[in-house]
Amino acid sequence: MLYCPKCYFYIIIIFSSIYFIIIYNNSNNTIIKRINDSRKRIGPHNKEIISIIYGSLLGDGHAEYRKQSNGTRISFSQESNHYKYLIWLHNIVSSHGYCNTTVPKIQSRIGDKGKIRYIIRFHTYTYSSFNEIHNKWYVNNKKTVPKDIKEFLTPIALAIWTINDGSRSGNSIKWSTNNFSYEDCMYLSYVIYDLYKIKTSVISAGKKDQYVIYVIKESIPILRDLIKDYIISEILYKLNY
Repeated sequence: MLYCPKCYFYIIIIFSSIYFIIIYNNSNNTIIKRINDSRKRIGPHNKEIISIIYGSLLGDGHAEYRKQSNGTRISFSQESNHYKYLIWLHNIVSSHGYCNTTVPKIQSRIGDKGKIRYIIRFHTYTYSSFNEIHNKWYVNNKKTVPKDIKEFLTPIALAIWTINDGSRSGNSIKWSTNNFSYEDCMYLSYVIYDLYKIKTSVISAGKKDQYVIYVIKESIPILRDLIKDYIISEILYKLNY
């Protein structure tokens, strides 16, 4: 491509999935700009990374469609008190080559009523092949549980979901599935039992059309054994350690 307003020349060099634009100007300066083309990022994807994404989307994760690049990226975000968890997660995602290796830093944001929140987050690269994930998880702009959740609800996905949205409730654990429909919660409950024989119950969250999933006390040891290798020390209290 050649472009010359004010005598600037653009040369595009393509290496695999990365586009480089070399810009020459009248001062004989050279500027190199990299453009990532999501259409070149098509997989195939490692099952572990999809499991990590699915576990995150059950919790606070978000699949963001980016119209400009016609692709989707996955955003991972936590409050600053979960810093060690997000760094652990970032190490896994970056080691698979799905995001840059720059360690995320705590940032401040203005929340409700002007309250300052401290959060830490990072994003994957944008992939056109992640559009399929976006389409499965978001129906009419509402997050929903996809029908293939059974394939990717692995122990690491369960661990990430528990870290994100799990909390102690007496001698049990509940997953805060408030944003999912009753049908989605029942389907999750069925899949969890079918895969791991973990017994759960779907209970009203006390607000209209909001539900949470409780792990039956007798099934806590099963869940604990499944996910203990992925749980960092700061989260062990959720598993009655």
